[in-house]
Amino acid sequence: MDSTSAIHSHLSEFELWWRDHYNFLKDKGYKLRSRYSPDWVPSWTDTKKVDIECEDGIMPRHHSLLDARRTHDGARVSLKRIDVSRHPYEIEIGRYFCSAPLSEDPANHCVPIYDVLEVPTCSNLAIIVMPLLRNATDPYFDTVGEVVDYIHQLLEGLRFMHKHHVAHRDCMQLNILMDGSIFIDAWHPSDQYMSEDYKRVARHRTRTQSPPRYYYIDFGISRKYDASNTNPLEIPIYGGDKGVPEFAEAYTKPWNPFPTDVWYLGHAIQETFLDVKCSSGLQQHYSGVEFLSHLVTDMTHSDPTQRPNMDDAFSRFQALRQSLSNWKLRSRVAHDDERSLFDFLAHWARRIQYIVRRIPPTHTSPA
Repeated sequence: MDSTSAIHSHLSEFELWWRDHYNFLKDKGYKLRSRYSPDWVPSWTDTKKVDIECEDGIMPRHHSLLDARRTHDGARVSLKRIDVSRHPYEIEIGRYFCSAPLSEDPANHCVPIYDVLEVPTCSNLAIIVMPLLRNATDPYFDTVGEVVDYIHQLLEGLRFMHKHHVAHRDCMQLNILMDGSIFIDAWHPSDQYMSEDYKRVARHRTRTQSPPRYYYIDFGISRKYDASNTNPLEIPIYGGDKGVPEFAEAYTKPWNPFPTDVWYLGHAIQETFLDVKCSSGLQQHYSGVEFLSHLVTDMTHSDPTQRPNMDDAFSRFQALRQSLSNWKLRSRVAHDDERSLFDFLAHWARRIQYIVRRIPPTHTSPA
């Protein structure tokens, strides 16, 4: 096997597509990591290292997503390849929320679109350029106030979409991301636990210290409706969460997608904070957030006509948060993985520091 073939054997089939478009993207102002350069030589070549120990040895997790650097300012961006024949509204809806005055509204939590590139080799393909975001629930939440800020932004964002007559139709947990505000080190795009150079664990602050902004992504099956259509009906399309009750009841029956959105978000909150199933089959959850239970139960009601709309859900949450004292907002929401004595003492040290430095327990304002 010649050296070129040997190098290419390290790339998966979908990675080869990105490598083949390396120069096209570079000409457009976006530089992929060295792994995707046509001239790439693996950094572990002629060393005792193995690929999984090296920055350029880690495969991406998603075939249609890849990171890049914007060459004019060095900003890290995310590139999403889409088939516009399968998802004809994704670009349109994304651009709609990126247009003024919607883009200037702080209630807008739709991921910004920086650019849309037409792929010259295929008329059905386009590449959407967005900010590089990360898992919204990693690292773990530290306080009730951090949870309140998170849920405030999610309810606010979905309410904003519904106000503008857009149903997301797939607003599950994996389609909720956050910016990198809390991170001291840039993280590796294919292994977010590690630093970008893959030499150490990526260091971070708490959400109280550096509050992140949360975003909804992936408008591939979203739809925008005319304001006069108060009860739009759609044949179900399964998103990432397959548990929607009305879909199980009658998959061929048209349903209003707006109450389904409410279920998706309620279920995402439930899975994250109230009853998370882990791989071992055990139940993991956060303590101290039981006040969310009644709202989440109503949002995930099996009958879509009995669920609150997003205006009602947001109003009910505001009433809940206003009932919480500052002491409660600063209290710990210990995840099942963080309940050691060390974790307890570390939380109290941070808590005292926040009080002394007058760092507020939340960074969103009650509506």
